[in-house]
Amino acid sequence: MSNFVSEFGRSADPRHATLPCFPYVQAPLKGRSLLQLRINRPEPDAPSVSIGVGLQHPPDDPCSPGTDNSSERHPTMSDRRNLFNKVWDLHEVGTLPSGQPQLFIGQHLIHEVTSPQAFEILREKGLKVLFPERTLATVDHIIPTDNQARPFQDDLAEEMMSAIERNCRDFGITLLNLNDDRQGVVHIVGPEQGITQPGITLVCGDSHTSTHGAFGCIALGIGTSQVAHVLATQSLAMNRPKVRRIEVTGERNPGVFAKDVILHIIRKLGVQGGVGYAYEYAGSVFDEMTMEERMTVCNMSIEGGARCGYVNPDQTTIDYIRGRPFAPQGEAFDRAAQWWLSLASSDDAEFDDHVTIDGAEIEPTVTWGINPGQSVGVTESIPDPEQFHADERTGAEEALQFMGLDPNQPIRGLSIDVAFIGSCTNGRLSDLREAAAVAKGNRVSDGVRALVVPGSQQVRKQAEHEGLDKIFEEAGFEWRAAGCSMCLAMNPDKLVGREISASSSNRNFKGRQGSPTGRTLLMSPAMVAAAAINGCVTDVREMMTPVSV
Repeated sequence: MSNFVSEFGRSADPRHATLPCFPYVQAPLKGRSLLQLRINRPEPDAPSVSIGVGLQHPPDDPCSPGTDNSSERHPTMSDRRNLFNKVWDLHEVGTLPSGQPQLFIGQHLIHEVTSPQAFEILREKGLKVLFPERTLATVDHIIPTDNQARPFQDDLAEEMMSAIERNCRDFGITLLNLNDDRQGVVHIVGPEQGITQPGITLVCGDSHTSTHGAFGCIALGIGTSQVAHVLATQSLAMNRPKVRRIEVTGERNPGVFAKDVILHIIRKLGVQGGVGYAYEYAGSVFDEMTMEERMTVCNMSIEGGARCGYVNPDQTTIDYIRGRPFAPQGEAFDRAAQWWLSLASSDDAEFDDHVTIDGAEIEPTVTWGINPGQSVGVTESIPDPEQFHADERTGAEEALQFMGLDPNQPIRGLSIDVAFIGSCTNGRLSDLREAAAVAKGNRVSDGVRALVVPGSQQVRKQAEHEGLDKIFEEAGFEWRAAGCSMCLAMNPDKLVGREISASSSNRNFKGRQGSPTGRTLLMSPAMVAAAAINGCVTDVREMMTPVSV
């Protein structure tokens, strides 16, 4: 990769030369894919980089720098475009015979579960990965978080691991394997390595790819056949969604975390409320959030039915990306940052819908049912199905029956058997700090099995440097290796029978945590820690040390 040249430059470390440092592209891809792609030229102020080793503009390319072919370009929209539409316009490369727009994908993340079939499709059709330098692989879903000795005890897990190792080797893709200290949950690794950046399009064969939208990019979860399509063509066929602005005003009260904010939004708008939309999260509550908090919110956009969610880039975004391995460096970073900030929706940007929520009304939130929209504040009681609209009543009755709960039963005090802190939603360092602050000096309740699973090896390393592992272990929590763990239980971490789990993950569907009859209560990491200590759902605010004024 010694001949990799970028306008923004990059680290000389060869480990960092396998991915572009700034995935905005302007070069055409004619003759390099299943479909005849043509990349729009960037807007005048948009920086550009070379798109890989040895790729050059063909002499007759109508869209190469210095030429004008405006009649074939996407029409320029008004300055009132929101960020989503700005980024979309920069990446739309054509219209397919089906009428669907074709979107260039700047960055592709893959993991061991949804990629094996995609690579087999490529082999069957005799295709190569078009831009292996734009694809990054990690392992997370099926790996054990206790004993990681190979071969894995689970034959299917070992088969998936062997498959991604073979596929990455055969197709020239960088793999963050267990022996790589950058390994971790895919949606935690991308941001912490600086791969996720404003203004890009990013996809992954995982529902919670919307996490990356926290940086002001279009981040989309895709299916296995689409994974194969992106590998072969570096593009995705999809219709442009509408954009809804969700503005959360005011300030959060103490003890209210990002997880509470997104659970409250989904409760208000419903699990189908976002169908056909991308969500823009805005307002003072999001302005004051850290990047890790914004990732938590965007992560669960899909649970509200939205195709994706995002937050406009600001100084918080810039400060987070600066200095990360795959980010531009020095003067190049300053130029990139200026452009990233220019992508933000203006105050008079146009949206298809607008929702306003008062942040002060949000309290620590807990799910009581079998989808993330079935939740209440910790001081509330479980609702009576009769309170629901007719089209939601049957679902509420089903949820109560499955969960073994009664209408009007207080959620606080509900006993738990398992406590899980981790996942791509809440497995970051700040999540562990919040939970450790509650656990410190306390002890997990008798009969409760409590797990803390860092989202990446880097998170685990930093947490151990800060002594968080000792706090958890002294409190009776199990301290595990990085992975998805009990979020989806495609690994040994599972519920047993009718166990009830207090979980910082993102889905409470039937069977989600490994047992067909197991029950999941979603909540923030701090709330999980409080539940683990008391053996039941607890208002974490009662355990927080008052702040002196």
